[in-house]
Amino acid sequence: MRTTIEITDAQRAKLLELAAQRGEKGFSAIVRDAIDHYVEERLGRRDLVSRALQTLGTLDDEAASALERSVRDLRGTWR
Repeated sequence: MRTTIEITDAQRAKLLELAAQRGEKGFSAIVRDAIDHYVEERLGRRDLVSRALQTLGTLDDEAASALERSVRDLRGTWR
């Protein structure tokens, strides 16, 4: 499918350079690869967040307190 996107001259130059390194004349394949990568990353992140949210409430009080103490200790050493 053909579509139009707006990119800067610098982005176009970099894409053409990458395409040439791959032995390609245009950069459509690179843009498709980039879109695939972006979509997979976003969907993967959404799945990861969903799985993390499913764990809410699975710690008992003792484990939750230990985790909270550990986080506080770690934050105290930041900087």
